[in-house]
Amino acid sequence: MVLDNLCRGRAEYLDPVRETSPGRIHFSNVDLSDRDATTAAFAAAAQIGVIDEVWHLAANSDIPAGVMDAGVDLRDTFMTTFSLLECMKAHRVGVLHFASSSAIYGDLGNVPLHEAIGPLLPISNYGAMKLASEALIAAAAESFLKQANLFRFPNVVGAPATHGVILDFINKLKVDADHLDVLGDGTQQKAYLHVSDLVDAMMHIRRAAQLPKIFPINIGPVDDGVTVRFIAHAVTARVRPKADIRFGIGNKGWIGDVPKFYYSVERLRQAGWTPSRNSADAVCHAIDQIATQEGFAAGGSHG
Repeated sequence: MVLDNLCRGRAEYLDPVRETSPGRIHFSNVDLSDRDATTAAFAAAAQIGVIDEVWHLAANSDIPAGVMDAGVDLRDTFMTTFSLLECMKAHRVGVLHFASSSAIYGDLGNVPLHEAIGPLLPISNYGAMKLASEALIAAAAESFLKQANLFRFPNVVGAPATHGVILDFINKLKVDADHLDVLGDGTQQKAYLHVSDLVDAMMHIRRAAQLPKIFPINIGPVDDGVTVRFIAHAVTARVRPKADIRFGIGNKGWIGDVPKFYYSVERLRQAGWTPSRNSADAVCHAIDQIATQEGFAAGGSHG
């Protein structure tokens, strides 16, 4: 059973699975922050079969929107967690896989971010509500959860894209083919992981045996990432090679933006998983995918 309010997704994204596994996918348009609606959806799912585990991927993905209105992340990032945990407890579902974020760490500068570091001081409402969700899950593990995997995502890229720096740049170049305005001076540097690698990593951890009951784990590439400047040049090269890039001032794109961080993935490496692409390859592959999604000829460029 897939539950989604479709604020960014589309029901047709499930069509390939429906075609390969007829009758196995059931979809319900549900706002998971609405406890009554979530309760009804769980009841419907229980009629279909036993609920063995929950994958909680629902959250606000627009960090600036959460800065402007803290209620966005309270509702979409935290209350979705609260509702799901209440329903899991009622239905005695003991396994949760949670999409957390590097944003929980805050801005620690050049210190490598590892799972045991602290204190955790997020600088965005999004990061704060992800951290609060992790705390709520930890409490649930004391009460009824048997296993909780806390997947701490880096910046994830790929198609279909609904938001993010690559889509933002491409949309700007659709409006103005001659100029690309970039928030910040372009020195912001982060690790990027292609969504295909992200899914593979999560499934790898899901299959792992003898994990601690609460298992936070950073998922990301094994490099230090790429800069916004790199992404801006790669996007223009793909869709508008003649466009002039105009960078802003300062090393932050918006309030709550962590300008640079270094992700330790040693725990992931010890678990036996490495990505198929580094940050640069993931970004370039995603740029081509998203450019094609947005109507630019596959593998080509528009002057």
